[in-house]
Amino acid sequence: MKIVQSKTVEIIGFPVDLGSGRRGVDMGPSAIRIAHLGEKLEGLGYKVIDHGDISIQIIEKQKVGNPKLRYLKEIVKTNELLAKKVLKTLGNNNFPLVLGGDHSMAIGTIAGIASHCKTNNLRLGVIWIDAHADMNTPETTPSGNIHGMPLAASLGLGDSRLTDFLGFSPKLKPENCVIIGARSIDSLERDNIRKLNVPVYTMTDVDKLGIHRIISRVLKQFKSNVDHIHVSFDVDSIEPAIAPGVGTPVSGGLSYREAHLLMETIADCGCMSSLEITEVNPILDTKNSTAEFTVDLVASSMGQRIL
Repeated sequence: MKIVQSKTVEIIGFPVDLGSGRRGVDMGPSAIRIAHLGEKLEGLGYKVIDHGDISIQIIEKQKVGNPKLRYLKEIVKTNELLAKKVLKTLGNNNFPLVLGGDHSMAIGTIAGIASHCKTNNLRLGVIWIDAHADMNTPETTPSGNIHGMPLAASLGLGDSRLTDFLGFSPKLKPENCVIIGARSIDSLERDNIRKLNVPVYTMTDVDKLGIHRIISRVLKQFKSNVDHIHVSFDVDSIEPAIAPGVGTPVSGGLSYREAHLLMETIADCGCMSSLEITEVNPILDTKNSTAEFTVDLVASSMGQRIL
């Protein structure tokens, strides 16, 4: 494994809610910034460059299009901009921190990272922390919402406009990704997971094995198999009583300490090379508490410690 932990963090906001069935996550990047993300990172010794937000047309100006691929045109267009910004950040040998927005943003984030890895002969690994697997395709989706498809698309399953994004597919090998914290998986989506044999640690596994054992096992495996670790963190992986302000809350999620221990263990590895935070929805939040909790989680993943 090539360990890359740049001390310069480039923040990219991606205020998208077109991929979800609920309004409000487009305000996630602002909520996270208001919770003092930049100051936290600077306090940990990082240089922070905030590029602001990528411009995305609001939903009222959009056409749904194919009901099985809702708002596809704008999602593809803006994710291409995101991918290019991520690619440029990595080309500068800096750390991309992408703030969302719904999880459709991962199509662009992972495409940009995968393109960087392809050019530099690096093996990409993705840790997908989420209550959902996001492994749907147009054929399996019950909603048509693209935020339920990004991992499948990155692995080469689904509509060609998503899978062949940036001109190559797949972006990621199934054995080099892992889903942690899943507890809400659609019935047909399970077939896609089994088809590709994607490793999944459900909340039942977390209960049985413990979060430290799981993430330690994953990092040990990745150490010999990948060169660039990307963490895609959906805040709905957290128990809603702790993080109520998310797009699609599901009861029974990671506890406060489980979430922090997970991110602290990733930081101890010193091997995370990119991070995205998705699905913070301030409309559903209480006094921005979810965004504040999220900023603390980011800080844990970047080296903040109790002692």
